[in-house]
Amino acid sequence: MQTDDRRLMSYGIFLFLLGLLTGFAEHLFTNIRMGLSAHLEGVMNGIFLMALGAIWNHVRLPRAAKVTAFWAALYGTYVNWFVTSVAAAFGTAANSPITSAGHHGKPWQESLIANAFLTVAVAIVAASVIVLWGLRPTTSRDGEI
Repeated sequence: MQTDDRRLMSYGIFLFLLGLLTGFAEHLFTNIRMGLSAHLEGVMNGIFLMALGAIWNHVRLPRAAKVTAFWAALYGTYVNWFVTSVAAAFGTAANSPITSAGHHGKPWQESLIANAFLTVAVAIVAASVIVLWGLRPTTSRDGEI
């Protein structure tokens, strides 16, 4: 059975690979700049998951909090790459006026992408706060930190 730290690293390298492959397809997107963003999101979020896996055994949390952080991190990273890729395909400008390059999607597309990015932001911030809490210094019996 694979441990959670190895699972995070496996998910991370897979997302990293998806990011690399997205880079090969940038020119196929309606908005090439947003396609570049999708490529970078896959690569950077994959690295984030690999780093999180590397420190996972140092995160001291109650089981429920650790499970929440694990799944929030996975949701935040994978959905970020996916929504950015869909935004590139639709050519939406939601939450990304700089990368929109003058493109605009249909109103339902803009709304979908904006709401999806909001869920990503909540998930990744929540995961980061929970993990940070789990990395807080603790005192030993001898009073050392």
